[in-house]
Amino acid sequence: MRLLTTPRDSTEAPGTWCCEFELSGDAPPRAVSAPAGQQQARVLVRLHGEPLGYLGLPLTSAGLDVGDLVRRAHAEFAPWITTHLDQEAIEVEGRPAPAGEGCPNRVDSDDLVTVVVCTRERSAALATCLQRLQQLAHRDVEVLVVDNAPSDDSTRSVAEAAAAADPRIRYTRESRPGLSAARNRGLAEAQGRYVLFTDDDVSVDPDWVQGILRGFRRRPDVACVTGLVCTADITSSAEAYFDARAAAWSVRTEPRLFDLAGDRDGSTLYPYAPGLFGTGANFAFDRDHLRALGGFDEALGAGARTRGGEDIDVFVRVLRSGRAIAYEPAAIVWHHHRADDAALLAQLYGYGTGL
Repeated sequence: MRLLTTPRDSTEAPGTWCCEFELSGDAPPRAVSAPAGQQQARVLVRLHGEPLGYLGLPLTSAGLDVGDLVRRAHAEFAPWITTHLDQEAIEVEGRPAPAGEGCPNRVDSDDLVTVVVCTRERSAALATCLQRLQQLAHRDVEVLVVDNAPSDDSTRSVAEAAAAADPRIRYTRESRPGLSAARNRGLAEAQGRYVLFTDDDVSVDPDWVQGILRGFRRRPDVACVTGLVCTADITSSAEAYFDARAAAWSVRTEPRLFDLAGDRDGSTLYPYAPGLFGTGANFAFDRDHLRALGGFDEALGAGARTRGGEDIDVFVRVLRSGRAIAYEPAAIVWHHHRADDAALLAQLYGYGTGL
């Protein structure tokens, strides 16, 4: 089953293993064991890092049948596989070879980028997030941990421990409460040409930065890049509920460019269209342009009375300034949804008030 821009018409049952599979390589097909208690798999199929789409497969007692997965992937995504490999002049015999020098997904850049993670008293989640950020393939990166209105030193302790192992990580504090205030602190201190924002409940892909940079190179007027936000877990009914109602940025696997002159995606509200362009868990900006726009509106977002809406607001302001937004599915992160009903209801209420 390939999920693109259409919403899911049914809720995935708890017990779904969310994973990924790189189609290239010489490893023989085999079974891959799944975590205990999982009945089915949702697999993001990738070719040289590029997401082709999702496949749903059953899990057997041995785990995931990789041979069946490869056969189904070739049948389901044949046109996209052929197009991609034609660009690299690679023959298809069985599983494709690893990416070559001509791979369209390769982005050679020595640009310094800044990753901003805004957090508040979620030290366990932050530790996991920072572990993944340390595995980024792009080496010219600084990571700013913005501790928002803390009441204890837990965030500082986690950030400083990570910084001791990786000097690219830096801790800073924003005493004014609110996600937008914290993001503006990160924007003010960022040294990189591009500023990438993600959340502490997100696990980034090792090639996330390359995907973002690819988006900025789509067109000279791109000032904002968003990416694919995959569901990391479906182990509870709350996670399943949110997953079934997630927006296009969780399923779309084709690149898109948005501006005020082009396709309005069939929306009479465009560009005031929630869920169309991307989400704050995975977006990046040309630093100087975002500063020129005044950064994020601190009356909006988590921690403010509105509780949300800051990402939609900044998307619209980018477009109204005459610049473009690139949606780049190769910029992948995995989001851990709220696992219990109370947390999910609070999140959804915030989304509603923000709109």
